[in-house]
Amino acid sequence: MNNIKYIGMDVHKATTVVAVLNHLGRVIAEAIIETKGLSILAFLKGLHGTLHVTFEEGTQAAWLYDLIRPHVALVLVCNPKKIAVQDNKADKRDARRLAELLRTGGLQAVYHGEHSTKPLKEFAQSYGAIVSDSTRVKNRIKALFRGRGIDCSGTAVYDKDQHEQWLNQMSTPALRLRVSRLFRELDFLTELREEAQKDIVTETQKHPAAKILQSMPGIGPLRAGVIIGFAITPYRFRTRKQFWTYCGLAVMSRITGEYVMVEGRVRRSQKLPLVRGLNHNYNRSLKEVFKGAAATAAMGPWKSHFDAMVANGTKPSLALLTLARKLASTTLALWRKGERYDEHKMSKSHAA
Repeated sequence: MNNIKYIGMDVHKATTVVAVLNHLGRVIAEAIIETKGLSILAFLKGLHGTLHVTFEEGTQAAWLYDLIRPHVALVLVCNPKKIAVQDNKADKRDARRLAELLRTGGLQAVYHGEHSTKPLKEFAQSYGAIVSDSTRVKNRIKALFRGRGIDCSGTAVYDKDQHEQWLNQMSTPALRLRVSRLFRELDFLTELREEAQKDIVTETQKHPAAKILQSMPGIGPLRAGVIIGFAITPYRFRTRKQFWTYCGLAVMSRITGEYVMVEGRVRRSQKLPLVRGLNHNYNRSLKEVFKGAAATAAMGPWKSHFDAMVANGTKPSLALLTLARKLASTTLALWRKGERYDEHKMSKSHAA
């Protein structure tokens, strides 16, 4: 234990400030180095003993984790939102504080997975970015038509074969040129989206978990790939509630005045917690996957279950949320067990 060195790194675009503490919490080294692989590794190789390193989750965290992990005993990528904000902030002070929190166990780790899932995560992120860009272009196209009183409800306005018909409704050549460029941009993004989707599907089939996830209602090769790429492993989530939170499906509640005095004794009040919607800190790609899968399942194998909830007075949006949470928890459980989805067992659970 006495030979452990705790290293805090405050990483920036050009430079990285490093503080090294011994097991007693004393600063034994400090440095300002370039944020380059060779410089960082050279500094670490100059230290002796067992090295424990920490830095905050950020743009360069994944690259830095993969760079450092083979050369030290421990790398902890910490969640900066779980570190209390200090009034006096400086790079050296931040590096020392990270090292001290690492030494005392005061940091919450952000999971960084195995190398085997890295390509799939890259493909999933690429696909998500293209989908987001496509959505922005579609919104711009519709905004131009709506702003001129032209009805463009539905998806016909995006149909490549109908572009000329829509362009003819624009009043000036300049406006037609503007919309034409947006149509061309959308067509190109559509091609890129198809390429990105093929990459995900091809890479997904290399993972044993793919068959398990694809057996779930509403989850095909594309959604299975996104789940594997971002969740990486089911064992990083201790409970289904943790997985719900990561997927943006956790219901947040608030309550104050939770306890009252009754005849001189503390009692829990009868006040109900106030529901404040779903959690805001989540993985957006996974939320879209399970929401989309729930919508597919609600029109397919889980339609009777969905219709029953709506018939009992549940709003359709809340019924879909319930199905999304059910899908997420079932996916997590089967992924852990290595078992495929069995509609027979699920029907019994729904009946219960």
